[in-house]
Amino acid sequence: MERTRIAKVEDVKLIRRGEQLEGTLHLTPHHLIFSHALRITSEDGSGSVPENQAKLRPKELWITYPIIQICTLRPSPLASHLPSSIRLRCRDFTFVCFCFNDEKKARDVYDSIKAWTCKLGRIEKLYAFSYQPQRPEKEVNGWNIYDARNEWKRQGISDKSVDKGWRISTINTDYGFSPTYPALLPVPTTISDNTLNYAGRYRSRVRLPILTYLHPVNNCSITRSSQPLVGVRQNRSIQDEKLLLAIFSTSHSNNSLAEPSSSPPGSHSPRSSDGDGPARSPEPSFMDTEALEDEMIARGGHEDKGEKPLIYGAQQHNLIVDARPTVNAYAMQAVGLGSENMDNYRFATKVYLGIDNIHVMRDSLNKVIDALKESDLTPLAPNRDVLAKSGWIKHIANMLDGAGLIARQVGLQHSHVLIHCSDGWDRTSQLSALSQLCLDPYYRTMEGFIVLVEKDWLSFGHMFAHRSGFLSSEKWFSIENERIGGDSVRPGFSTDSGPGHALENALLSAKGFFNKNNKSRDSLADSDGEMQPVDMDSPSTKRISSPSKGDSGGKHTTKVKETSPVFHQFLDATYQLLYQHPTRFEFNERFLRRSLYHLYSCQYGTFLYNNEKDRKESHVSEKTRSVWDYFLSRKEQFLNDQYDAMIDDNERGHERLIFPKTGEVRWWNELFGRTDEEMNGRAAVYTQPHGLGDNGNTTILTGVETAEDAVGPAAAPTSPPNGFAVGIPTIAAGVAALGLGKGKGTRGGKSPSSLREEMEVEMQ
Repeated sequence: MERTRIAKVEDVKLIRRGEQLEGTLHLTPHHLIFSHALRITSEDGSGSVPENQAKLRPKELWITYPIIQICTLRPSPLASHLPSSIRLRCRDFTFVCFCFNDEKKARDVYDSIKAWTCKLGRIEKLYAFSYQPQRPEKEVNGWNIYDARNEWKRQGISDKSVDKGWRISTINTDYGFSPTYPALLPVPTTISDNTLNYAGRYRSRVRLPILTYLHPVNNCSITRSSQPLVGVRQNRSIQDEKLLLAIFSTSHSNNSLAEPSSSPPGSHSPRSSDGDGPARSPEPSFMDTEALEDEMIARGGHEDKGEKPLIYGAQQHNLIVDARPTVNAYAMQAVGLGSENMDNYRFATKVYLGIDNIHVMRDSLNKVIDALKESDLTPLAPNRDVLAKSGWIKHIANMLDGAGLIARQVGLQHSHVLIHCSDGWDRTSQLSALSQLCLDPYYRTMEGFIVLVEKDWLSFGHMFAHRSGFLSSEKWFSIENERIGGDSVRPGFSTDSGPGHALENALLSAKGFFNKNNKSRDSLADSDGEMQPVDMDSPSTKRISSPSKGDSGGKHTTKVKETSPVFHQFLDATYQLLYQHPTRFEFNERFLRRSLYHLYSCQYGTFLYNNEKDRKESHVSEKTRSVWDYFLSRKEQFLNDQYDAMIDDNERGHERLIFPKTGEVRWWNELFGRTDEEMNGRAAVYTQPHGLGDNGNTTILTGVETAEDAVGPAAAPTSPPNGFAVGIPTIAAGVAALGLGKGKGTRGGKSPSSLREEMEVEMQ
């Protein structure tokens, strides 16, 4: 109790959505608890019973400290005759205001909340390490629901199963090879661990291409990785090229492809991945954009251009999907990173999706909060114009569009896909998991969804501790009319600052690339966000992840610029699929909403660490409970009444595959505690602001690139001669070319200064 200046305050007024309640505020080591009494009406419904016969029923509001995002104290001197207040904005979008008659008590409560929220210093002091569940939750063990070998066996990969061209490597069982990757790594049987060892040196943080999903019928794969270490010298790795060629060749001996249709792309509906049913009439949302994307990718295909006719679905268009905007990927070359030089990957086509980085997403959510931030004091609906300007719906639609593209390539085009962004744990996790939701009905069950989160988010190393900010930050606490820590900016809300002149610094120096005033860093190569130059000439080059915050015995806190609603966006996108396909998911909307709540509640240990290695070393499964205990012990509360488990590709509405309808993306109003009318009452048509296409059509693609050709900004020169001094002018020329309005995929009309700012956002 050493952090609690005051444990109980009576006569506190709670304001929420404009309604006021009087009660008592309790401060415990892990929760704020506001208790008040509800007066019970008479049994005959005639109204309240007389005062002397009143029956009072206590009711409580519990707020766990880590879920508090913004805490603002407004002190009022006694002479003002106004109450002092504390306003809280929580990460589950609960907005409350506590009013106190005594300013000193208000300050004591504020100081106590601040101490219990952002002065813990260690993950191990969070609520999860002291939480003791009651029955029936106590009888469930959610830590056992995911077993990597069992999941790979389900997908057809094991020592005893029929060979599908894959094996499970144990090169990382001690996490010494790649600290942020899982212990078991499915790789092609033709690739040795020695090849993996060398190939890993060419990928950021040794996150080399590894299997995450194998299609059960056509044996095509989804693999994931981080960006390659290309740099201005156009470095290459024969081992990386060999690994990717082996991945894309694993299905060549498989003969279970669906009988292909002779119709061209877009002329009939997509067939289910089972491939046995007849062609069906198209869903209204599927055709135009998807057919355009197929056409764009097919332009870069390298099938035999002889007399053999091209048959839809019979030719593979293996893809490398770079989730970033083209200009951002291009900019990373200046710091030794970048994207694949397709001259060295002639067996594939590369596409850029244009999904923005963590800093853009954080600012977008903050703008949503700007539209909701008065929710404690007023019952008024949010400003829908402000909501629209946040760009949140656009970002969710872009993510779903990218996932749909990947699902079509694997399920319909019978092709392999490699996904990466920068470090391969943010946008990559979103796209990988969402595309698997579209492809595999198993992941749309409650058990399957849990396995998917465990595999693609927890095991593959999404940085939950960094992105979620469990240890909070003093920057999120403020006293009105006082400057806290010299920061005059209201914490937690949009803080767009000037991008400065990071580009010049990046091109002139090998270290210290970034101006501190810039608002964005894409690749957090070290804990302070500084990128390290890579010397590919050194045979011992190996990019190793630095230990995550909280691993050692020192005091740690949240770095605000490393937080971002990445997992939140994934849950939002899953909600969109559930809303659009209400009979195809076993779980309901509340399951997703409570998942987000328990991400931040820190009541369970599942999400507290950044990767599998950190969780093993912290013995989190022995010291805490799994979040899945909560859901599995209350399973009936989270089941979807409309769920239809039947899978039959011969019957419309029961096909194995589902696809997102990006034009129907909507606000998840239940999450924000608002009605559908308040959030979605005025119909809004989402239109993508950029992309490739003829005749005004738009797609998620911002660039398509092969060894022979490039469409869009990717058409800029990418192969400078060796030598850093020569490479810099080439990159500068390529950047300038992105805004000149040339080619089919230009974004058009961008000034050099605006392009420079885009590069700085990604590079810093």
